[in-house]
This record gives sequence, structure tokens and C-alpha cells, in this order.
Amino acid sequence: MNFKYMRIQGREHSWITKYPKGIFGMCWRMIQDGQMSPEDEDTFRKIDKWFVENLPEPEACKNGDKVITFFKKETTDEMQKILLPAMQILDKYNHPYDVVYTNFVGKIIYEDEWQVAVRVEDGEMI
Repeated sequence: MNFKYMRIQGREHSWITKYPKGIFGMCWRMIQDGQMSPEDEDTFRKIDKWFVENLPEPEACKNGDKVITFFKKETTDEMQKILLPAMQILDKYNHPYDVVYTNFVGKIIYEDEWQVAVRVEDGEMI
């Protein structure tokens, strides 16, 4: 089956969206909680920096709106290569996550070459 979207998400929910945290939220929480070694933190910060410099940040994300993002499947392979070290960090610290492929993401409120953003309310995509 051909899927349109992919998301790497944890099993703990974001306090903002009530939806499972994405990979960036999981890694930042681990850093804030002092769970990563300095080397792993540096690795993740380099990944985050690449994304900040190379992908537009949806306005709704900047505003702290209740949104989640999915990568577009046609660009997923490139994104997963860049995110692989972050996934390995999650594995190293036994932090559970799921790689979700879907065609159903709700109403898209933002879209660029790499990703889409959708609104979430009470943990459900609208």
C-alpha cells in the first residue's frame, strides 16, 4: 500500500495537544530531564539545527497552536536518514516510539515540500 504521510511519535502525550509527542518533543524532554549524555545531546542539537535551517516552521507551530506535523511520504526517506541518529538515541535510552504511516491526517492547515500540519483537539486530529 502506498501511504502519503509518516510520523515518528512517542507513547506519552503532549500536554498541549494531548496527542503522542513527536520525535523532537521526545528528545527535547529527555534533554530537559537530564536523561541524555552530553554527546547524545550534542548529536540531537545538530539534527534540530539542520531542521531549523532547512525546513520552514509552520506558523501554527511557532504560535504554540494545537497542531502536529507529518512528513510527506515522498520525502520520508531523506528525513529518516537525517533523523536516524535521533531514533538511535531513543533506542539507546529505551524510550518507546512508533513510526506511523497513514493516508488520514485530518484537515491540513499547512503544507510545504516536506511536511503537513494538522490541528488536534483533545488528542484527536480534526
